[in-house]
Amino acid sequence: MTYVVTEACVDCKYTDCAAVCPVEAFHAAPDRLLINPDTCIDCDACVSECPVEAIFRDVNVSEEQQEWIAINAAEAAKHPVISQKIPPLLGAKCSEIPKKSKR
Repeated sequence: MTYVVTEACVDCKYTDCAAVCPVEAFHAAPDRLLINPDTCIDCDACVSECPVEAIFRDVNVSEEQQEWIAINAAEAAKHPVISQKIPPLLGAKCSEIPKKSKR
């Protein structure tokens, strides 16, 4: 199993999740993050850090979001690894207020 970044990350790209990943499984595309399924160790550390609730275990991805399993698998390795927190991308598709309150 692995975790998957879904559509809620598009245009947001909060990187709190990447900063806690122990194996550097996150990759930064221009408008979103992706998880490399070959690197992810299914540790669950990233899920609680995502303020827009965009990360799910692959077996729990909703039917409407299933395409994101393949997108993460096909696209992650094409982009650089990210392991540090950087300012979020707050583009047109991103809600300005995170769904989860941060500390």
